[in-house]
Amino acid sequence: MDNGSVIEAMLDEAPHSLKSFCHTHTPEPQLRWLQQPSVKSSDSGGLQIPASSQSMFLWAGSKGVQGGGNERRAVYQSIREYDVLDKRKTVTALRAGEDRAILLGLSMVLMSVMMYFVLGITLVRSYSDSVWTEESSCTVLNSTIVGDVNCSYSCGSECWKNSRYPCLQVYVSLNSTGKVLRLAHNEEAQDSNPECFYVPKCRKDYAAAVAMVTNISERLGRQQTVPCYSDPEQREDSAILTRLYGKLAVFHSLFWPTCTLIGGTAIVAMVKLTQYLSIMCDQASRIGR
Repeated sequence: MDNGSVIEAMLDEAPHSLKSFCHTHTPEPQLRWLQQPSVKSSDSGGLQIPASSQSMFLWAGSKGVQGGGNERRAVYQSIREYDVLDKRKTVTALRAGEDRAILLGLSMVLMSVMMYFVLGITLVRSYSDSVWTEESSCTVLNSTIVGDVNCSYSCGSECWKNSRYPCLQVYVSLNSTGKVLRLAHNEEAQDSNPECFYVPKCRKDYAAAVAMVTNISERLGRQQTVPCYSDPEQREDSAILTRLYGKLAVFHSLFWPTCTLIGGTAIVAMVKLTQYLSIMCDQASRIGR
């Protein structure tokens, strides 16, 4: 083959080789162009978006961790403050209840003392001053109305009018000794008028008083033997039919003040014991810590 034919063959194959060359090597400059900004961004300091985003992510992450710790501390502090406030409220409520209980106990004690004072100067004094303490039986000897006794009754403010009531005398014989004694209804009648068995309330209607005393006289006349109280030392020449305040009356009147006193004292004692035990438990818990 001569040189001319060789040149012609090369010229015929040139377009195919050029096409294959362009097909294989054309994307390479494009890839280099696409990778060039990333290389420049990593080598040069012109474009630092990835570095800045990484640093921003790290800074935000450290701030988030620090903020989470502060939030935990705030939550713990709020819970602790709530517990302390709840304990304070509980302690305040307990103290208020204890104060009220102590006040109730002291009020009960004071009321019982006042009741003892009132009963002491009235009931107990009358019971202790009475000399008719021996209980026995008496036989009725005589029951008659001997006359009238003058009295006065109130008709208004600073207004008094005179009236009268019949005087009934009753004589009895004491069965234990056989001594004849004058009988009175109770200590009050004996102190008001020792000559009369019964001293009715002075009223305007004299006929009503006469009817009442007559009824008493008839009832005593029908009963031959009646219970009575006499002086064991025989200092009094009289006996009484009933006592104003006997042992049973004194017991019942002093029972409730005694219960009030015991209840008030028990309330105060229990509150003080509870306070003492709470203080001991608090000290023991502090020592354990």
